[in-house]
Amino acid sequence: MQSEKQPSYWAAGWATFAGLMMILIGLFHAISGLAEVVDPDAYAVTENYVFKLSSDAWGWIHLLGGIIIFFAGFAIFRGAVWGRTVGVILAIVSAFAAFAWLPYAPVSAIVIIAIDITVIWALTAHGRDVTA
Repeated sequence: MQSEKQPSYWAAGWATFAGLMMILIGLFHAISGLAEVVDPDAYAVTENYVFKLSSDAWGWIHLLGGIIIFFAGFAIFRGAVWGRTVGVILAIVSAFAAFAWLPYAPVSAIVIIAIDITVIWALTAHGRDVTA
């Protein structure tokens, strides 16, 4: 007979935190992208950068990616395995996009990367403890 393990409120809190942070990350990306789409000179363009795209392309990447991450954050609260999996994958993609964005907006990129790492940890270590 298997005993049902009672989920830890601490662990469920971290998984809830991850969902909220995904919503926040999505907003950060969307705001950064929208700023660039509205005003193409909002960020300084660095010459000779390996991830060189037009600033307009970066704006659209961040705007659309941010919207997807924002809504994926809400999916975390449903407690489904696929939601956690998508959340981890999107947090990884978000961290890579923020890394590529470093020369354009270093402070916000570092904040996004730090939050992404926390989200990945929370979802992999405690994601199963979110109650539906």
